[in-house]
Amino acid sequence: MGLTGLLGERRVVFFGGKGGVGKTTVSSACALALARAGRSVLVVSTDPAHNLGHLWGAEVGAGETLLWGGDANAGAGAGDAGGAEAGAGSVTGMEIDPDAVAQAHLSTVGRTVKGMMPEHLHREVDRYFALARQSPGTQEAALLERMSEVVLDGLERYNAVLFDTAPTGHTARLLELPQLMSAWTEGLLSRRTKSERFSDAMRGLEGRRADAARSSQEVRDAEIRRVLERRRDLFVRMRELLTDAQRTAFVMVLAAERMPVLETVELHGQLRGIGVDVAAAVVNRRSPTDAGEFLAGRSTAEGEHVAELRRQVPGVPLVQLPLLPGEVTGAAAVGRFAALLD
Repeated sequence: MGLTGLLGERRVVFFGGKGGVGKTTVSSACALALARAGRSVLVVSTDPAHNLGHLWGAEVGAGETLLWGGDANAGAGAGDAGGAEAGAGSVTGMEIDPDAVAQAHLSTVGRTVKGMMPEHLHREVDRYFALARQSPGTQEAALLERMSEVVLDGLERYNAVLFDTAPTGHTARLLELPQLMSAWTEGLLSRRTKSERFSDAMRGLEGRRADAARSSQEVRDAEIRRVLERRRDLFVRMRELLTDAQRTAFVMVLAAERMPVLETVELHGQLRGIGVDVAAAVVNRRSPTDAGEFLAGRSTAEGEHVAELRRQVPGVPLVQLPLLPGEVTGAAAVGRFAALLD
């Protein structure tokens, strides 16, 4: 069974693995294969070293860019990604820049905080957030929030949302965050509740003189609670989505070499630990056996690594893709690669 058959009707798919194994190519080809079957697909790159635009030969950025289907295929022939046949869907691309997302997130939070603080403290707030930008976890938390917004909004407008993720370790940590962040935010809300009750009690002891202060404090408390509740709800929904095997799957992409196999086995264990379903492992760029002694030798060695992968992750279906001549660049090349996934 091909990769698209293994994914079935699942609507959110993450593609992850060691850097340089072809995650962007496989995720884009899968998006195109699904689009040819009539689905509208959003493919999102979260890898800081973006290749999505280079792969498709298009300008792709933080906004949505139509890559295939509709106007993107105007004048396309049958060789250009298969053309836009009747009833076909579409592929739309987006690249999320983690640095830009973190900066935008901190700027938004900073404006909210300054709105709750006296003006003479605004410069201190700016200094704090300038330091926070370099703090461990800040970029990951901001990226998770943006990814959550993209996928939850995308599911309202697309049949499927595919993520071309950063290299293995970064992706595994990121997918662990929804549970951690929702619990952390819930803890903040609990502390806010205790603080508000204490403040109410103190103002009650002070009598009418505290009415003006109470009104100002209540406004600030309500705004803080609104922000925290929004983030908690967002992370809870993302956590529920990630662990719903009917809607979400992870595809591990690797080369048939020792290090990628070891990383893939480790990644599989991490994904199982956080409850994310692994739909398949795609072994990319398998050497041919009939193209000379050198490649035949490589094929034999690769077969041994594939056998080890099967032994280590016996329940995961393997999809093996051949080494192709030349680079996969442009819609036509993506289309040829997509044909291998059906």
